[in-house]
Amino acid sequence: MELVKQSNTSKAPADWFTGDVWWDVIHAGQQPSRMRVNLVRFSPGARTNWHSHVLGQALHVVSGTALIGTRDGTIIETHPGETVTCPPGEDHWHGAAPDTFMAHLAMWEGTGDGTPETAWQEPVTDEQYHGPRTNTR
Repeated sequence: MELVKQSNTSKAPADWFTGDVWWDVIHAGQQPSRMRVNLVRFSPGARTNWHSHVLGQALHVVSGTALIGTRDGTIIETHPGETVTCPPGEDHWHGAAPDTFMAHLAMWEGTGDGTPETAWQEPVTDEQYHGPRTNTR
């Protein structure tokens, strides 16, 4: 057993996000583990760029209202305690609703061979972000 020392909160790179976003690395597995877990905090209206993960991703909402969108225009509004999975290779984005802060646990696996596990793409436009939502409640 090992108690892992908590890393400092970091501001997320502006190249990958719109708005103010911070994260804490909860776990960055070392071989043979490939597990990655970050606690990510979004200011109102902040969001990721479009991206995909080689091995998929799970997002567990901790607080606030999360929006998670896909290229077909689907946007799911999710709430604390809810989890959404994105399959390998699916282009998606996630962020906070316009009127609330949001925090989620982002969970994914590294590739284990040093190749990039996330393919970052262009920013989500305001039109895409403000599209119609499906509410989970």
